[in-house]
Amino acid sequence: MLNLAKRNLVNVLSAAVITLGLGSFAAITVGVPAAFASDSIESSAEDVLVLNGKLTQGALVRGQVPAGATVFLNDAKVETNRAGKFAIGFEREAPLSQQLRVELPTGEAITRTLTLQKREYNIQRIDGLEQKMVTPPAEVTARIKRDNINVANARSSNTDIDALFTRFEWPATGPISGVYGSQRILNGVPKWPHYGVDIAGPTGTPVYAPVDGIVTLADDLYYSGNTLILDHGMTVFSTFLHLDTITVSVGDKVKQGEQIGTIGSTGRSTGPHLDWRINLGKVRLDPQTVVAGSPESSEN
Repeated sequence: MLNLAKRNLVNVLSAAVITLGLGSFAAITVGVPAAFASDSIESSAEDVLVLNGKLTQGALVRGQVPAGATVFLNDAKVETNRAGKFAIGFEREAPLSQQLRVELPTGEAITRTLTLQKREYNIQRIDGLEQKMVTPPAEVTARIKRDNINVANARSSNTDIDALFTRFEWPATGPISGVYGSQRILNGVPKWPHYGVDIAGPTGTPVYAPVDGIVTLADDLYYSGNTLILDHGMTVFSTFLHLDTITVSVGDKVKQGEQIGTIGSTGRSTGPHLDWRINLGKVRLDPQTVVAGSPESSEN
């Protein structure tokens, strides 16, 4: 049972960052959680909360509490699975102060104030695109709307897969040519920020599943070309854009390291690369917050 001090605990965690199996993460331990599948996290018998992730804007953070506990982020209930595992995400411009509360089956509770690191984003200018890809002609508006609906449907499932709690691997090998959060100015026109990490490589370079997943979309879309979406569980999805080929089909269950396609330059693209994205529901997150090292040295 938590003592009175722990019941009323409010800690500000801008936290020292330590290196674990998943890269540089703030490991916050107050839990009796079983360790994550591929992480090395130490916890004491009194602990009731473990968080594993980078405390920064754009991050996906995974956590665990005792089974039966309830988790709230800024007073919004967070889904937990039967083992007490959960995921939270902080969008590109998320407020730096976040309140996390855990209510135990006993009625006791702890509150943590998470202090996120503020990020500075790059501005990228991309010229030379066909004008129809910057401002699409009216005749493709219906197609774009249909694409958006199909993508939303592909990310609408909420499965009990817990692949997201394993260590992610880079899905392709090559240099990083674009990063999350950067705003793109296309042919001089400011557009939405970039919400993925780009890995450059020759057309035909293999693309692999970063962790286990189920294919929920494999289609040719107007903007992103040949596009693949994998469901990793609990509304966490990977999306792979601009593929040359897709080697799996909707409904396939794929294992980490299994080839799912090849790098290409389909859709709105100026050269062959993989645009890898991570979503927690509708929140767009930075894949580099869940994977360690560099894709230039990635081994699959």
